[in-house]
Amino acid sequence: MFVFGFLGFALLARILTKQEMGIWVLFMTTAAMVEVSIVGLLQNAMVKYLSIANKKDYGRIILATLTLYVIVATLLAAILFFSAPLLAEYLTTEGDAAFQTQLAYLFKLFCLLLFILIPFYLFNFIQQANLSFEGIFWSNFSRKGIFFSYVLISYFGTWQLKLENLLLVQILGATLGSFIAWNFGKKFLKIQEYKIDWAWVKELFRFGKFTFGTNLSTMLYKGIDKLMLGSFAGTVPTALYDAAIKVTNLVDVPAMTVASVVFPQSSIQSDKNDPARIKALYEQSVGAILAIILPFILVVFMIPEFTIWVVAGNDYLDAAPVLRLTVLYGLFLPFAIQFGTILDSIGRPKINFVFTLIGVITNVTLNYIFIKVLNMGIYGAAYGTLLTYGISFALYQIVLRRMFKVNALMAFTHIPGFYRQGWDILNGFLKKKK
Repeated sequence: MFVFGFLGFALLARILTKQEMGIWVLFMTTAAMVEVSIVGLLQNAMVKYLSIANKKDYGRIILATLTLYVIVATLLAAILFFSAPLLAEYLTTEGDAAFQTQLAYLFKLFCLLLFILIPFYLFNFIQQANLSFEGIFWSNFSRKGIFFSYVLISYFGTWQLKLENLLLVQILGATLGSFIAWNFGKKFLKIQEYKIDWAWVKELFRFGKFTFGTNLSTMLYKGIDKLMLGSFAGTVPTALYDAAIKVTNLVDVPAMTVASVVFPQSSIQSDKNDPARIKALYEQSVGAILAIILPFILVVFMIPEFTIWVVAGNDYLDAAPVLRLTVLYGLFLPFAIQFGTILDSIGRPKINFVFTLIGVITNVTLNYIFIKVLNMGIYGAAYGTLLTYGISFALYQIVLRRMFKVNALMAFTHIPGFYRQGWDILNGFLKKKK
């Protein structure tokens, strides 16, 4: 998913103007908040209960999830559709009337995508609960691959690329991805009675409402700097800052991959009332992520100009100094992501939501001070967000220390072991080749 998104951004940065790129970034940031919020409401609740459900409740949980999905998607689509002009005006600076109209149209068209994604996510959640990831891979590969292919063809083509067409291609990719998700996930349906169990709908909502709030808060946490830049500084600084963020987001790949595997395993351990195992899962999973990302962070910090040139081209070299700051986000992300994963899996999403909300409030406050009050532009966004990550890290570790006696430093002690394990795997592979 990220490879297609990363390469697609690299091509779009060379096709679109900075103003158009800024509009696309603002749209994608907002759309991601809506989409990820819905996923937060449903995914962890469904995976947790489905992974330990008996035959009778298994089908009821699936139907209850589908019901809740349709209700929430309809409500959010209606809100987004009617508030699109006002939202577009808020996210752009004065004098961008043409861009505001274009952004509002993208928001309205996105409402259609929300409904197409219903089977996409539903069947992928079912597969995750059954620890089957092949269909999840191919459905996401198709969804993102079609979009990337269109951007790649446009890069070598002679026609003018329109933002509306980019979204239409995303809709096409989501349609194919939904079909593939259904094809792989249908064998896990096992529904005995096609009747909505409203008790399960309420239970899923009770659990998921905090994860919904957490995911929305997390997306605000990670995207509010771009939205505030668009509102206070304009579309061009937003495009420059997003170029740096795209590099930083490479850290999300190993972090989210590990989290998707840790969640169902942690759910099982919590059901066994095994806090020692949960502590080990947290420290080892964070250590695994750090082992992957630390070399990347070091390289990017040393050669930010070259990195930006590779990612976005010569027009975005002004973002190189900012990249040195944003890449440091990656030091905190593994701890934050696994904090949420562990708490959600043990049925304590409220705690995760509260602390994520505190992070959002802190980030909004600091970004406002650095961007608006101190007029520091993209540097203000970077300093404000980095300081927020540091404060949140300290709070997360206090909670985990009290609940599971987690020691954040232990994550670093696992890093050499993962390097040895990686070397053993590579060495074994090379010996087989010989």
